[in-house]
Parts: sequence; C-alpha cells; structure tokens
Amino acid sequence: MKRTVGKMKSFLGTVLIGSLALSATACGSSDSGKPSEKPSDKPAAESAKPADPKKLVIYTARDKNVVDEIIPKFKEKNPGIEVEVLTMGAQQILERVRGEKANPQGDFWWGGTQSALMTAADEDLLKGFKPSFADSIPALYKDAKDRWYGEMLLPEVIMYNPDMMKKEDAPKDWDELLDPKYKNKIIIRGVLASGTMRTIYSAMIFRQGANDPAKGYEWLKKLDANTKEYAQDPTNLYLKLARQEGALSLWNLQDIMIQKETKKQPFDFIYPKSGAPILVDGVGMIKGSKNEEAAKRFYEFLFEPKLRAELAEKLYQIPTRSDINKDTLPAWLKGLELKPLTIDWTVMAAKEKEWMDYWDQSIKGKGAK
Repeated sequence: MKRTVGKMKSFLGTVLIGSLALSATACGSSDSGKPSEKPSDKPAAESAKPADPKKLVIYTARDKNVVDEIIPKFKEKNPGIEVEVLTMGAQQILERVRGEKANPQGDFWWGGTQSALMTAADEDLLKGFKPSFADSIPALYKDAKDRWYGEMLLPEVIMYNPDMMKKEDAPKDWDELLDPKYKNKIIIRGVLASGTMRTIYSAMIFRQGANDPAKGYEWLKKLDANTKEYAQDPTNLYLKLARQEGALSLWNLQDIMIQKETKKQPFDFIYPKSGAPILVDGVGMIKGSKNEEAAKRFYEFLFEPKLRAELAEKLYQIPTRSDINKDTLPAWLKGLELKPLTIDWTVMAAKEKEWMDYWDQSIKGKGAK
C-alpha cells in the first residue's frame, strides 16, 4: 500500500510539473501578445479525477432484516452514495434483469441462487469483475469468469413447528415427506417466484434421475398430495406455520434460524439424513449498469471478513470465504455438519426452467387427483 501511495504521489507531481510547464509555454507564445490567464490552482490530475459514485441500485432477494443490518453499515462507510434497494424473489430478479438488458436499471444483484446466476451469466447479463478476495472463494462457489461469486451457503432442510410436532415425529429424510400421515400438514412457499424452492424441487427431481424426470415428477406429485397450500411469500409462510395452520415446510436453514432465534418463532429444523441441497447464494454486478464504481464498493464491502463473522453470529449466514479465522465464527456454526446431496449444478441450471414449468402446469394442485 505504501509503495502504491508513493507511486501515486510521484505521478501527481509529474503531472503538476508538466501542467505548469505547458502554462508557461502558452504564456510566452500568446498570439495576442497579452499574458494568458492565470493557470488554475488545481492540478490537472485533480480535475481529471472521476467523480465519486453517487447512487447504487440493488436488486435483492434478502430478507428485510438482512437488508436493515447491512445497508446502514455500508452507508456509514460510504456516506456520499444514495442506496436504493428493491426486494423481490431471486427468480424475479433474473426475469427483471433479463427484461432490462437493453437498458439496465439496476447495478448490483444481491442474493441469487447458483442456478439463476449461472443462467444470467450464460445470457450475458452479468459483468465480469475479479474482486480483491477472489482467491479466498473456492472454485465450487464462484464463476470461472468472475461474473458471480457465492456470498454464503444455504442448506435446504425440513422445517417444522415443535409446538405441533415432536422432533421424533417429524420426517427425518426427504422421502418420509410423502408418508400419508403428513397429508395437509405441509405448507410450501410459492415455488416459481422463489429461488430457494426452485432449487429444492429441482434437486428432488435430480436425485430421482436427471436424464428422465418422470420419476422426479411422480415424487413431486406425491408431495403435492400432502401439501395443504402454497404461501405467496416467506412472511405468509411464517405466519401460517406460527398460527399452526400447518406443521411442516421445506426451507433454508439460515432463515429458519433467524426466525427461531431473533423472532422467537416456534420453528426448528431437521437436517435430512441423505443430505441437503446446499445452495450457493451469490451476488453479481449487472452488465451495463449506470453506477459501476458504487457496485464495486458494495461488492468488496459485503465480503469483508469482519462483516462475514458478524453475519454468521447475528444472521446465521454460512460464509463462502475460506480464509476467515474459525475462532471468530459462532458456536452454532462450528457444530454443524454440512452433508450435501450430490448434485450437478450445471445440469440443474440447464433443466430448472423446464422442470419447474412442468411442475406448475401439470403437477401443482393436482397431486391428490
């Protein structure tokens, strides 16, 4: 850093001397014979300096409590940047960025599934940018061309209300959800608008055989038969489970922990015996954005080790950075064994839309028939 500052001072000095020399030459060769105007007191390098970023538009799938925790911290470090946050589902962000490709209105995509980000990268919707922390993120959790980076890991698990169901009576693995004894006890977050649910449902198809989705479709049909209803958004899902309108759901571990520990909701989870789809939840810069420098600042800010440790403690996020001091991480995370389902995420990204469209048109609400 000192060497860089020294070079910058040398560079500015050279520019300043050159600027003064040019001013003197101009004065001696004035066509009018009159002395030229007094040169500006500001060095040329200063006048050429790009203006600080003034605005940042973020599309996010993060919950409000996460946004409320992080954005004020970013504003404190960057008081000159006006931040506008638009909250929507991860799939909705993809569709919006896709629709705005010719004239991007957002700058930064904060919170997207690996499948959604891979699709966006393939469609040339994301800008390649290699952040300073790039080497600390394992290859499994980032794009090879730096178009997106995984921010955190989200195991997808079985959620239940312990006021309605004892842990020993809750399903221990995915296939147990199909048991008729759980009929009308399951409430599912609306699938198509949710990156989390699209990942879970696609993973259920994949584990039955990706080459022929028929068995996976049959599995989802049986799950639909046991599903009481589909909640329109996470808030609605939490309300219905808390009111005991249903006892079971499928959701990500982080949000369950947040609701349980910080909101004191009657929720808990079962980590499936056969393993869980561990979703890589990531971020990326929208290609062609109008506020690129501000987006880069937010990118770097999000991955600061101190912030990642704080978010693991307060918001139960599992960081992707491999260089975070384990002693700074909370006890709940040290004791968690992450057993992943074996999934080819490239296949999942390629097939997800086809599979989910079929589920919506041919399975949803028809499982009991």
